[in-house]
Amino acid sequence: MMTPTVLYDVQELRRAMKGAGTDEGCLIEILASRTPEEIRRINQTYQLQYGKSLEDDIRSDTSFMFQRVLVSLSAGGRDEGNYLDDALMRQDAQDLYEAGEKNWGTDEVKFLTVLCSRNRNHLLHVFDEYKRISQKDIEQSIKSETSGSFEDALLAIVKCMRNKSAYFAERLYKSMKGLGTDDDTLIRVMVSRAEIDMMDIRENFKRLYGKSLYSFIKGDTSGDYRKVLLILCGGDD
Repeated sequence: MMTPTVLYDVQELRRAMKGAGTDEGCLIEILASRTPEEIRRINQTYQLQYGKSLEDDIRSDTSFMFQRVLVSLSAGGRDEGNYLDDALMRQDAQDLYEAGEKNWGTDEVKFLTVLCSRNRNHLLHVFDEYKRISQKDIEQSIKSETSGSFEDALLAIVKCMRNKSAYFAERLYKSMKGLGTDDDTLIRVMVSRAEIDMMDIRENFKRLYGKSLYSFIKGDTSGDYRKVLLILCGGDD
């Protein structure tokens, strides 16, 4: 259980791409939520573990705009500062509006450029400005302008920028609600976030779904598997 988080991420990324089919959700979740520094360490470790680059494996396993967004995220090139250039912020919001809502057809590259490279503070202001211009949340526009895994990836980026812990709370909720359990997602989120932001995830889970994460896990799992997950959860709320 105590695989260092970076190595665990690397193994999960590899698992998502090897064998039959691709676990797009896993690729999106890890690459959209990790910090640039974590992404750099993931790249180094991936190369050491498997003798080839993460980018090469992404390119051979995915295609089109989904491939482009994953390659952009895996480069770890997001601005890590907090600086806000007001003119650039307004320009980005306008560019996103013109790339989607304003015109017929969507300029996906514009969405990529802005969402994969700007710092969090800048993007939060872009989202506010976008809403002012278009009268819509950026998430609504992404849903109406894009589709499939590319849409999922862009939405994950926006959610992680707004509130990363709420994003993980939603991932956990969706892994357990309804019939059956998405064990891969449930285990991955619990293991990878246990020592990082589990308290915040628990708080957001309770706020969003009206029940504690602990009680949800308890009701959805059993045996030693349940015991381990509850230990990772750390307590009831």
